[in-house]
Amino acid sequence: MSEISRIGARGSRVVKHGNTLYIGGQTATDLDGGITVQARQALEKVDRLLALADSGRTKVLSATLWLKSMSDYQAMNAVWDEWIDQDHPPVRCCGAVEMADPRMLFEVIVTAAI
Repeated sequence: MSEISRIGARGSRVVKHGNTLYIGGQTATDLDGGITVQARQALEKVDRLLALADSGRTKVLSATLWLKSMSDYQAMNAVWDEWIDQDHPPVRCCGAVEMADPRMLFEVIVTAAI
């Protein structure tokens, strides 16, 4: 049986199982910023977590993107298109949800290979 590594406290931010990495919902640090700021900050957190597990953007398998409002879809896509490796696009879905904090505009959940 493969070992499961849990990285982070109280609901792991990252779980490593075999050659797969599961990154829990990442949000911005600056919740007063607009969608561009919040999406960039959340994706920067994903970068750091991928690096901790010796993975990277080219190994992202799937991403679930949550927006507070679908009116931010185009602006979020501009940030996503800058961030993702265009030669290795993951499976992706995006939807609008009620966020845990009303100032949150964006959250991302990622599964990646190691």
